[in-house]
This record gives sequence, structure tokens and C-alpha cells, in this order.
Amino acid sequence: MSDEKSGGGESTFTVIVAAVANLGIAVAKAVAGLISGSSAMLSEAAHSVADTVTEVMLLTALKRSEKPADEDHPLGYGPERYIWAMLASIATFVGGAVFSVYDGVHTLVEGEELGDPLISYIVLGVAFLLEGYSLRTGVRQVRREAAKLRVPDAYYFRHTPDTAVKAVVMEDSAALVGLLLAAGGLLGGQLSGSGVWDGIASILIGVLLVYVAWVLGRSNAQLLIGRPLPKAMRAGVREELLSVPHIVDVLELTTLIQGPTELLIAAKIDFRDMASAEQVEWACEEAEAQLRERFPSIRRVYLDPTPGPEQRRAREARTSE
Repeated sequence: MSDEKSGGGESTFTVIVAAVANLGIAVAKAVAGLISGSSAMLSEAAHSVADTVTEVMLLTALKRSEKPADEDHPLGYGPERYIWAMLASIATFVGGAVFSVYDGVHTLVEGEELGDPLISYIVLGVAFLLEGYSLRTGVRQVRREAAKLRVPDAYYFRHTPDTAVKAVVMEDSAALVGLLLAAGGLLGGQLSGSGVWDGIASILIGVLLVYVAWVLGRSNAQLLIGRPLPKAMRAGVREELLSVPHIVDVLELTTLIQGPTELLIAAKIDFRDMASAEQVEWACEEAEAQLRERFPSIRRVYLDPTPGPEQRRAREARTSE
């Protein structure tokens, strides 16, 4: 999880790079598809259009989620990014996957007249380079953030709450695979003189986009419902709390990811029985300071002094006498 505000700016740059690349690629693919008559190229054009719409929604998500907390939204606007990111995954499904599968099935049923594939090959080559550059930007950010947290890149990618970067990396990876499928469809049609290969490639591109949309949709849904910190981080939070003087036990720990740099911690704490009210107050301050130092993404800490099991049993024994 990103722990600096600069992470938000880096995510924005990553998304902008992807959006600019996809917009230009979409136009080129559409022109090449119309000239060559390739359904796979038209599917790839729809793919790039869907990716461009996705990136616009992700930019909206990044901008709106940065609004500071106010009276109407005391916990801030962090979760709003996941609403827009969810809409972006739906756009990928509707705008790319549905069109690609439909166009592929239509080609298999109706057939297609194959034109000159040369321009399509050129466009696919240029698109591969642009998508590769965009993917490299996203992967570099993932590696930097993973290095900050000292976790493997794959682990960070699976668990990151920064779904904007996750969307860019997944969509660019799918784009590169889709370009290879489109090239395979063109080559198969060129060698066999049949549009069947092109139709199959178009359907496979659609299936690929369905998978991407499903993974991104599920990730955003989990964060909207409320996802806790990873187990290792929860253990670290508990460790920091127990290291504070006068804190005896952590009876209940609740963690919530509100955004990539917005984590909420709430806990029921058993304090030392002989601790004064002043000592409890300063212990709470020390606990919050230690948590923020170890996990800078933590924005809100709520600690509730709560009697431990022994105190409860002693009270029940007294009341039963």
C-alpha cells in the first residue's frame, strides 16, 4: 500500500500515459480494421476505446477521491475511487468484451471479405510498442511501491488498494495479448484465405476482456464492501499497540482500507488496571504516533478502553454475591 501522497500523482501519471496511448491506438486500429476488413482488428479497436474510457473514469476517480473530509463526509472521499473504478471495469466488459465476442460470432456465421492486411500489421506493431511503454510505466510503479513495503511485486499487485494502477497493468497486459491474437487471426486468414481464424481471434479477445473486467470488478467490489489490511500488516498493528506502556492486551482489532493512502484502525484496548486517566490518554497518543510512524498510510486511529476478561469475571463475581 502506498504510503506517500506522491503515490497519487504517480498513479495519475501512469493512467494518463495509458489513456493517451490507447486513444491514438484506437483510431489507428479502427482505420486498419476498416481497410483490411478484419473483425479481430475492429475488436482490438473496441478494446482500445474501452481502455480509453476506462482511463478517463480512473482519472475521475483519482481526482474525486482526493477531496478532503468535510462535515457531510467526515471520513473523506477515498472510497469514491472504487465506485468509478467499478464503472470502468463495466465499461471494459460492455465496450470491449461484448463487441468483440459479437463481432467474432458474426464473422464465423456470415464470413468476411479479407482486404490488404499490411496496414493492420503496421498498426499492430506500433500499438505493441506503445502498449509496452504504457505497461512498463505501470510495472515500474508497482515495483517501487512493493520495494517501499518490502514485499514481493506479485504480492503487492494482488493486494494493492490502488486499483487504478492495477487496472492499467492488467489492461495493458491484456492489450499485448490481444494484439498477438489479432496478428494471429490476420496471419491465419492470409494463409488459409478464410475469415474463420479472424473470427476466432476476435472471440478470444472478448473472452480475455471478460476475464480482466471480472478481476477488476471483484477487486473494487471487495474494497467497496470493506476490506481489512493484509494479515501481516494487522499483526504489525497489533505488535505496535502492545509495545505501548500501560496497554495490556488488544481485545478486538478492526482495520479498514478506505483508499491507497487512507487506512482506518479501531481497537478495543485493555489498559493496565492501575493506570490513571492521564496515563491512558497519553498511551493512546503514543499508540497513534507509533502506528503512523510504522504505517504512514494510517489516517485515523480510534482506541476504546475496554475491561479485559479478568476484570469482567471479577465484576460478575462481585455482583453475584
